[in-house]
Amino acid sequence: MIKTYLYLFGAIFFEVAGTMLLPLTNNFTKPIPTFLLAVFYLFAFYLLTFVTQKLPIAIMYATWSGLGIFTIAILGYIFYKQTLSWQAILGLFLIVVGVVLVNSFSSKVY
Repeated sequence: MIKTYLYLFGAIFFEVAGTMLLPLTNNFTKPIPTFLLAVFYLFAFYLLTFVTQKLPIAIMYATWSGLGIFTIAILGYIFYKQTLSWQAILGLFLIVVGVVLVNSFSSKVY
């Protein structure tokens, strides 16, 4: 099961890396960031194929998207100087709590 979550976290990493490159692609007019974005997204989906064999797709997708949203919001604040209101921070905290709850109590499902 640890290997499955390593694949999942790897997929999250590559999806976040690809998403963080979106502003640098300049509407896909810059070839290097655009190529890297595509490679990162493809690798993220490739890793997810291994996860779907061990986890229910609902658990996998909730974890992937929830932690991806959280990470992108934090990195957007750090690297792109985007602001986060206290309501947004609270929402991000609730997303993480939800991901933890979903993964903690879903062991009976699979």
